[in-house]
Amino acid sequence: MTDAATDDTRTAKPHRAGYATICWAVVQGGFALHCALTAASPADRSFGPAGVGRFVVVVAALAAVAAVAAVRLGNRPVVRALLWVACGLSLVSAFSLLMDVVGLLFAQGVDSPAAAVLHALGLLGAVLLAATARSYGSAVCARCGTVHETVVRPEPSRAPRPVGLACCAGALAFLPFVGMKVTWAVGGTFAGVSSAEMFAASRRNGASGVWLTLESWGLDGTTLLAALGVFLLFGLIRPWGQVFPRWTLVLAGRRVPRWLPLTPALIGAATLAPTA
Repeated sequence: MTDAATDDTRTAKPHRAGYATICWAVVQGGFALHCALTAASPADRSFGPAGVGRFVVVVAALAAVAAVAAVRLGNRPVVRALLWVACGLSLVSAFSLLMDVVGLLFAQGVDSPAAAVLHALGLLGAVLLAATARSYGSAVCARCGTVHETVVRPEPSRAPRPVGLACCAGALAFLPFVGMKVTWAVGGTFAGVSSAEMFAASRRNGASGVWLTLESWGLDGTTLLAALGVFLLFGLIRPWGQVFPRWTLVLAGRRVPRWLPLTPALIGAATLAPTA
């Protein structure tokens, strides 16, 4: 009985995410091809929308092949591996999405609207490809290989001590950055750069009024993102990172969706990983 159930799951067709991935690949590939063919300047052809577009066309084509194979062939190890490869490449194509988001949040705009759209679609594609790959064996237990009718989630608990120490080390890594921002906020000099020089440089670079006001208080976009990073770090090791706590009012007691902490992590990884 168990073997039959497992075989049925292995030959089952993928989740509807596979069809959504195919639609995404067509849209992403078509828009990227348009960007690649309509470059107006050498800079755009090399590093702008056209430069990104050529890479994205290849990624979208690979994703389309993988998604169609998933829909037609079902659960095959080769197909699943191809989906994960396309997922990683799509995540790379979302490079600098975080800076696009920061620019929009603080009324600074983006360097290239077309490139920003490609970045956002790249992240969406990574999510859809991952969902398609995971939809294969969603009913099969990764530990015993059998099919369970119900999924029992563990009770919220603190992370093991080594994980907690690693989280604290990650939070402490932000201290030099915090010290720099506080020094500039009170009018001091950090690493040979005064607060006045930093403020003038931001003004020359076209920073918006919102950004300049927050920077004068030591609370510009980078500071707020660092605070969000520390918050997410502790959410990974505390029970309130698994179930919404009482101070969230309406959401109190509900399970925290996995995508909620993973979304900012994916955006940050897509921005920072290619520069590492």
